[in-house]
Amino acid sequence: MKLKFLVILLLIGFSNQKCKDKVEEEFEPPVVEPPVGEIPEVQMYLTTSNATQKIALQEVGIDFPLETPNYTITIDHSEVYQEIDGFGFALTGGSAMHLNSMSVAARAQLLNRLFDTTGESIGISYIRISIGASDLDESVFSYNDLPDGETDEMQEQFSIEPDRTHLIPILKEILAINPDLKIMATPWSPPTWMKTNGSSKGGQLLEKYYDSYGLYLAKYIEAMAAENITIESMSVQNEPLHPGNNPSMSMSAEEQLAFIKTALGPTFEERNIDTKIILYDHNADRPDYPMTILADEEAYQYVDGSGFHLYGGDISALSQVRNAYPEKNIYFTEQWYGAPGNFSGDLKWHIRELIIGATRNWSKNVIEWNLSSAPDLGPHTDGGCDQCLGGISIDGDNVTYNAGYYVVAHASRFVRPGSLRIMTNSGGDISNVAFKTENNQVVLIVLNNSEATKAINVEQNEVQFSTVLDAGSVATYLWNE
Repeated sequence: MKLKFLVILLLIGFSNQKCKDKVEEEFEPPVVEPPVGEIPEVQMYLTTSNATQKIALQEVGIDFPLETPNYTITIDHSEVYQEIDGFGFALTGGSAMHLNSMSVAARAQLLNRLFDTTGESIGISYIRISIGASDLDESVFSYNDLPDGETDEMQEQFSIEPDRTHLIPILKEILAINPDLKIMATPWSPPTWMKTNGSSKGGQLLEKYYDSYGLYLAKYIEAMAAENITIESMSVQNEPLHPGNNPSMSMSAEEQLAFIKTALGPTFEERNIDTKIILYDHNADRPDYPMTILADEEAYQYVDGSGFHLYGGDISALSQVRNAYPEKNIYFTEQWYGAPGNFSGDLKWHIRELIIGATRNWSKNVIEWNLSSAPDLGPHTDGGCDQCLGGISIDGDNVTYNAGYYVVAHASRFVRPGSLRIMTNSGGDISNVAFKTENNQVVLIVLNNSEATKAINVEQNEVQFSTVLDAGSVATYLWNE
C-alpha cells in the first residue's frame, strides 16, 4: 500500500511540473487597458512660488488619472454661474504718468503685451480709473476746483482738462489696441466746496449739493464719451468708510442711498446715461452696507450691483450679498500689493482670495491696485499710499514684472469676457475655479495652497487627467470640450 501511494505522488508531481513548464512557455503579459476616459489635449501654464516658472507653458505635466491622488477636481459644465466681464488693474493717474514717460516704441510694446488679446499678451480686459484724483496722483484735483467761498451748482466751469496730460492719451492708445476694454470710474472726493469740511480729505457731501454732484458725475461720463472713451460702470464713492486717505470722503449707507435715489439715479435717467451704477466699493466686512441700499425699492432700480475690496472681512461676504439680491451683480474692484513685495506670498494670497475666491463668490471681475509703480513708489498725494507696489514697475523704458502681473495674467489671458463660471468642487489645500469660454474651451485655475507637492486628478465627464503641483504653485489648464 505504501509503495502504491508513493508512486501516485511521483506521478502527480511529474504532471504538475509538466503543466508549470507549459504555462511558462506559453505565458504572455496581459494587455493593460488605460483608465476609463481620455486625456484631452491640455495646455498647462505654470507659475511656481519660487518664480523659476512664470506663466510658462509646460511640455509635460499631464498624465492618466491616478488611483490614489491627493485631490480630485470634478467639473460639471452643466451647472453655470455668473458671466465674466474681465480681469485687470487700476490705471491711476500715476500709472498713466509712468507710461507717458516711456519712449513711444517701448510704451507701444508694453501696452501691446498688457492689452492685446492675441499671442502671449495677457489681454487685460477691465480697468479702473479715478474721477478726479486718487491718492496715486501727483496732487489732489477735481474737475471743478474753485476759490474759497465760490460755488458752481450748475457745473458751468466743469472740465476734464486735468486728465488730458496723461490719462486720456494713454486710454486712447490702449483702446486702439483693445476697443472692447471695459472701464470702471470711481470718485475719491467731490470738489471741496461741496463738502462739510471744505477739504479734499474726509468730510461728507452736503445734502444741498446732491443734485449738483449728480450733475458733476453725469458730465464726467458725457465728457469722456466725447473723447470716445466709454465708461462701462461707475462706483459712487471709493471706500466710503475710510475718510483718512487723501483724497477721500465719508459716506454712510444711508447717505449713499439718499444720493442715489434722489440725485444720481434720476440724473443718469434724465440724461440717458447707461453707465452702470455700482454701490459701496469697500471691504467685505460690511455686507450690511450694500444690503441697506438694495433694500430700498427706489434706489434698487438704479443700481447694477455692489463693489468690494478685501482689506477687511471674508471673501464669502460677496455671496451673502448676491444671495440676498440675486438679480444684482457683484464686482471686485480693488486690492493692493505692499512694497517691496513677496512673490510667493503675494501670488498665493491673491490667486486664492481674488482670482479664485472672488469669482467663486459671484464676482464678474477682479481689478487689482494698481497697474504700475516707479522705483520710488511715486507719485502719491500728501497723505496718499507711499507703499503701493504696481503689477509692473516702470523705470524709464525698463519694466519689471511683479507678482501682480502674473496673478492677473493667469486669468485675463485665458478667461475672456463672456466666459461663464462653471461648477467645480473646492476645499482643503487645492483651491480652484473653472470657466467655459465662448469658444467652448474649459479654463481651470488651480492653486496648491499647501506646503507639500500634491498629485491631482481632474474629471469632466469622459475627460480625465492627472497633474502634479508643487507647494504654492498655480497653474491654468485649458482644453477644448
